[in-house]
Amino acid sequence: MAKTICITGVTSGIGLETAHRFARDGWNIIGTGRRKDRLDALGKELGGAFLGLNFDVQDRDTVFAAFASLPAPFANIDVLVNNAGLSLGLDSVEKASTQDWDTMIQTNINGLLYCTRAVLPAMLARNSGHILNIGSVAGSRAFKGGNVYASTKAFVNHFSQNLRTDLHGSAIRVTNIEPGMLRTEFMIVRFKGDAENSEGFYEGAEPLAPQDIAEAIWWSVSCPPHMNICSMEIMPVCQADGGWAFWRKK
Repeated sequence: MAKTICITGVTSGIGLETAHRFARDGWNIIGTGRRKDRLDALGKELGGAFLGLNFDVQDRDTVFAAFASLPAPFANIDVLVNNAGLSLGLDSVEKASTQDWDTMIQTNINGLLYCTRAVLPAMLARNSGHILNIGSVAGSRAFKGGNVYASTKAFVNHFSQNLRTDLHGSAIRVTNIEPGMLRTEFMIVRFKGDAENSEGFYEGAEPLAPQDIAEAIWWSVSCPPHMNICSMEIMPVCQADGGWAFWRKK
């Protein structure tokens, strides 16, 4: 029987490429997303092996209802990839939009929690499963304008560690994958549709591609059952930590 992977935020970037990667090896794919047209297109591409769930992970009641009513071929989720997330704006705290803060917190933190809570009891009942959370290198570093976004990814990092501690004694694995500079729609969303500024971020660089992270997810899942990849930080060669910054009075 084919295994089943559930990928949140499946309509673009890491989520979309992860769906393609697992579909190539015969997995059933559950994909969640807010854009129904893209879910429908992916369903036509992948056929009966794909089940699209059209909802926003911020909506707790809809999340729980959707996972409680999965049809039989998709009911037993072997792998959950908490991929849905976003960054909005690069303003400093005193200038930032509190609505942007709420959206990032509700998606990057609450959405991840809701999906995990909805899927986990069945995994525990079977004593089998793997939860992969998509964090960020920003979760362990400070950068200008990253205030709330980076904090949400720090949450993902620490929650992943605590989740694994809660599940100690079971066979369920937990992985936090932390990409660095990555070319997806992420920057267009951050700049609120400003494609010129988004492309400027990548100018002269060779960032990671979504396929790179999909392969990392595939490898983590494919490891022997006794082996848990706790965290994986992935940067392109062009990226490195920049050291300390100092401000001096003139």
